[in-house]
Amino acid sequence: MRDSGYLNRLLLYVRQYFLWQKRTCMVIIISWFPFFFTYIHAQFNVDRLLMIGRSALYYEDYVVSMQYFNQVISAKPYLYEPWFYRAVAKYYLDDYSGAEGDCTEALSRNPFVVGIYELRGLCRIQQKNFTGAIDDYNRALRYDPESINLWHNRALCRLQQKDYEGALAELDTMSIRWSKNARIPAMKAEAYLHQKDTAQAIAALDKSIELDAYDGNVWAQRAVISLARSEWKEGEASLDKAIHLLPKDANLYINRALARFNQSNLRGAMSDYDIALDYDPNNFLGHYNRGLLRAQVGDDNRAITDFDFVLKLEPDNLMALYNRALLLEQTGNPRAAIRDYSKVIDQYPNFWTGLYQRAQCYRKLGMTKQAETDEFRILKAQLDKRFGHQPRLSKKQLRKRSDEDIEKYNQLAVADEEEMKQEYQSAWRGKVQNRKVGMDYQPMFLLSTERQQSAVKHYVAYDRQVDSLNRTLPADRQLYIISGQITLSEASTQRYFKRIDQLDNLLERAVALCVVQNYADAIDDLTNYLKTDSVSSIAYWQRAVCQSRLNDFNAAQGTDVRLKTDHVLSDLTTALKYNSKNAYLYYNRGNVYVERQDFTHAVDDYSRAIELDPHLAEAWYNRGLALMSLKKQDEAISDLSKAGELGLYTAYSIIKRIRK
Repeated sequence: MRDSGYLNRLLLYVRQYFLWQKRTCMVIIISWFPFFFTYIHAQFNVDRLLMIGRSALYYEDYVVSMQYFNQVISAKPYLYEPWFYRAVAKYYLDDYSGAEGDCTEALSRNPFVVGIYELRGLCRIQQKNFTGAIDDYNRALRYDPESINLWHNRALCRLQQKDYEGALAELDTMSIRWSKNARIPAMKAEAYLHQKDTAQAIAALDKSIELDAYDGNVWAQRAVISLARSEWKEGEASLDKAIHLLPKDANLYINRALARFNQSNLRGAMSDYDIALDYDPNNFLGHYNRGLLRAQVGDDNRAITDFDFVLKLEPDNLMALYNRALLLEQTGNPRAAIRDYSKVIDQYPNFWTGLYQRAQCYRKLGMTKQAETDEFRILKAQLDKRFGHQPRLSKKQLRKRSDEDIEKYNQLAVADEEEMKQEYQSAWRGKVQNRKVGMDYQPMFLLSTERQQSAVKHYVAYDRQVDSLNRTLPADRQLYIISGQITLSEASTQRYFKRIDQLDNLLERAVALCVVQNYADAIDDLTNYLKTDSVSSIAYWQRAVCQSRLNDFNAAQGTDVRLKTDHVLSDLTTALKYNSKNAYLYYNRGNVYVERQDFTHAVDDYSRAIELDPHLAEAWYNRGLALMSLKKQDEAISDLSKAGELGLYTAYSIIKRIRK
């Protein structure tokens, strides 16, 4: 019995012990709950800040994005992502040194991310540190040896270092791996040209054109070789192709003008110089050569204007000074001509032609003594009677821009060295920056606390309900209807963050959150606001635009956003239910239909927007693009023409493209 009682007491003690241990464990677990949830909440906040920052980066609001990445770095400095994304923002703000430093910080936290080496390599290239860039590409290729972008950029760095043999060896390897890539023979051509091997350069360019006939830079380089060989007709043909593919490159028009001039096509050459200077008004060669050409055809006053511009760019350019002096003398201003001749003669005392011209001007002004002094210097040099006659503009003789031989004052100038334009490739750029809609539709309208200078001049966006809301708000908290996105300065961004913390009105706070690209929190605020005011057209409108922008960012990351796009459409339709006279709502809904490739419904909504507001240029523009997609070219051109008439001038370039 004693043994049985002892055993029962022992079992009771054991049971009580485990009950005590269970209570203790429960107390410990419960006491840790706040810390656990705090950790989860902190992790959620960091992830959300990163997402918002990347969204701002996607919409090219680099200053705002950096503010979010700064917050993540302060909270969790051991993460590599915020350092990397902040480096991306700095790179696009041209802070290459700062971007390189952030890349280095990111790599110290995670040395296995290829994209960071790639970005740091680009930063180093911008700072002419090609050795450092090659080192980065070498490291990146250890982890991703099949990345053509890394190979491409490393080969270009070797070209910049004048390591032509090394570059060609690397390009040979690339040719085996990527035999159909047209950029590789184009880079080979550049290396061959530097080695003065024109024959192999032409063969490489022809190979590049065979693989891809739509690279304007390759045609441009092919033309440069033809011009250097005085093959003017062939050079013009290549430049025609290059200009078709790169219609806004001023240098192409300047080169074609040279080819046309040497084929006695003065009208065509003049036209090319005019177009080149429309695209690049400060182009030295364009103004200098057009000045010579105008002098050749007797358009002296406008030639003087061109040389005036050249001398603003380069006040000590003696070639331009002498040509202007000749023109001033011919147009009856000998005193100004003497001023320019004297500056040239001070630098070239034995420039007999200049002395003769100055003597002529002195005689016109009755300054006989000075004229005789110049003439005596000429006679002393036993110059013949031919001096003083200005030779005609030489067709076959060209001078390099850096050639300062004053005797070549009447020769067209060409660039000292024309290098092939090669672009450094970046795999991550497209993922961050590219837009989903390739047709470049005008963006949606939304509310903002910042006033926007519209691209459409003299147009002020107005809605009756927004105006009614503004009457209830103080003057410093007014809301404005804008299209696109406002870019803030760093100081303005900090001010907005403080303002958001102080705002209690959910609708106002949501609008302010949109300005700093925090669309997710803006959607939350608007959803809560609609619980108290379910008929607010403005809230549905703003939430739709926020969701659309969030969708664009998520789609760029590979997320399926079709369901969320339906939410955008639903919100805009509900907003129209409570404000059927709002042109911007129809316009925005038209944009959603475009995203869904439903161009018929898009045209209907743009048409309704135009009925409500015939001055809404963006609606005319977008309807024109939608009509293009429906193969209604004449109607599309008509709409785009109206958009241009209302001040949206980019419409004209679209019209030109359609007609071509």
